[in-house]
Amino acid sequence: MDNERKQLEIEMAQPGFWDDAEKAGRINQRLKGIEDKQNRMADMNRRAEDIETLIEMGDESEDPTLVDEVAAELNELVDLAEKAYLETLLTGEYDELNAILSLHAGAGGTEAQDWTSMLYRMYTRWCEKKGYGVKVLDFLEGDEAGIKAVTFLVEGLNAYGYLKAEKGVHRLVRISPFDASARRHTSFASLDVMPEIVNDDTIEIKSDDLRIDTYRSSGAGGQHINKTSSAIRITHLPTGIVVQCQNERSQLQNKETAMRMLRSKLAEVKARENEEKMLSIKGEMKKIEWGSQIRSYVFQPYTMVKDHRTGQENSNVNAVMDGELDEFIQAYLIKL
Repeated sequence: MDNERKQLEIEMAQPGFWDDAEKAGRINQRLKGIEDKQNRMADMNRRAEDIETLIEMGDESEDPTLVDEVAAELNELVDLAEKAYLETLLTGEYDELNAILSLHAGAGGTEAQDWTSMLYRMYTRWCEKKGYGVKVLDFLEGDEAGIKAVTFLVEGLNAYGYLKAEKGVHRLVRISPFDASARRHTSFASLDVMPEIVNDDTIEIKSDDLRIDTYRSSGAGGQHINKTSSAIRITHLPTGIVVQCQNERSQLQNKETAMRMLRSKLAEVKARENEEKMLSIKGEMKKIEWGSQIRSYVFQPYTMVKDHRTGQENSNVNAVMDGELDEFIQAYLIKL
C-alpha cells in the first residue's frame, strides 16, 4: 500500500496531471482512499496503546473509576476494527469502483412506486453516512406518487463493493396510505447494481452495434433538466442492453454518461462468461414479484427487516429506512 501511495503521489506531481480531469479525479480518489485507510490503521494502533496505558495505570493505582473508561475505549476500538474487517472482504475485481444503481417499481402500481421512492431515500441516506456522492442519471416519476424508475451514480471508494450486496428484489409489507380501507399491501421494487467502468480496453463497442435515440428530458431533474431533446437512450443491438441518461447539462454529456453505463453493463456481461466472476458480481436478481425477494421490510402487523439470503434481521425498520444498512451488507459479504 505504501508503494502504491508513493507511485500515485509521483504521478500527481507530474506536469499536466490535471489536464485530464477525469483521470486525475480517479487517481486522486484512489490516493485519498489509501490515505484514509492508513490513517484509520494508525488511529486504531494509537487507541490500542492508549487502552494498554489506561490498564497499566489502573493496575498501579487500583483506581476502579478507570474500568468504565477502558470499557468505553475498547467498544470504540472494536467498532473501528469491525469496519476495517469489512473492507478486507472487498477483494472483487470491481469492488473499489463507483457504483451505478437502478431502482424499478415492480408489481403494485402506486404502492410500488412509493416504495421505490422510499428505497431511493434509504440508499441516499446510507451514502450520506458513508460520505459518498450521489448523482442522478435518469429519473421517471410515478403516475400519482413516488418513482417508477431512477438510475443514480454513487461515487466513492468501494461503493460497488458494498452496494453489490443490495442487488435484487426488495419487498414491502405495510398498511397502505393510498387505501381508504387501510388494508395491508405488499409491494415490490428491484435494484440493479453495477460497477462504473470508465476505461476497459477489453470492452470493444462498435458504432455499428449501437442505436442512439434522443428524447426530451422530463421528471424531477431540477434546474439542469433541458426541455430540448437532450436526453439519450443507447441500445446495444447484439445484446439488447438499453441505457439512458437525461440529467446532464447537454446532449453530449448525456451521451458520454450513457456510454460509460453501457461499458459497465457489457463488462458485467463479459464477467458472467466465467462462472466464478458471475457469482461475485451478479448477486440475486429475479422477477419482481412474490417469492423472489432478497429482503423483506415489514411495517405491519409487526416491524422487521429480514434478509432472506443471510437470515440477518433488524426490528428497527425506521433505522434501516434511514440508511442503517451496514449489518446487512456485512452479513452478505461474510457469506460470499
